[in-house]
Amino acid sequence: MNPEPPATSDANEAVTPESLRKQYESGATVEELVTASGLSYGTVLNRLHDAGTEMRTSWQTRRMRQNPQARQRLAAHLRTLYEQQGATLTELAAAAGETRRSARRLLIEAGGSVRTTQQTLRIRTAARAAERRKLALSLRARYEAGATVPDLAREHSYSIATVYRLLHQAGTRMRPQHHHGPARDTRERP
Repeated sequence: MNPEPPATSDANEAVTPESLRKQYESGATVEELVTASGLSYGTVLNRLHDAGTEMRTSWQTRRMRQNPQARQRLAAHLRTLYEQQGATLTELAAAAGETRRSARRLLIEAGGSVRTTQQTLRIRTAARAAERRKLALSLRARYEAGATVPDLAREHSYSIATVYRLLHQAGTRMRPQHHHGPARDTRERP
């Protein structure tokens, strides 16, 4: 039995780089594209390259085929944690039950971009500052409603100095201090 004749150049030209890219990005492997198109392995690779296709490893293809929708949902969730809550790659890995490298891959698959350590620190510092401001305003409201500084410190497990600092940051007008010791004699003595 004779093998099928090679496809003509007209048939080869019908398989555009963009159509190959779409099939590849939908999960087809290079070998499957070679079989379906009748093109050589090298030609398929060249056309994928011409279309600007980001190539994946066989491991990535296997993962993608396991459950692509679940993978996309996980990747989108990780991107939300990363971008909106300032999570680190280590925290993403823990949330996904993956390695840092896998979490990074998922983040990039979801369209996210990896931050520098300095950018992460800035995001976290801003988030902590916002939380601290919210706490300070809450303490101010309680203080102005009549709570004492020691009561606030006990309620929030803070030192009295920390409560004073937070109240000061919130612009709280402080009540006069009460002296609970023995009364002082304010008369002059001879």
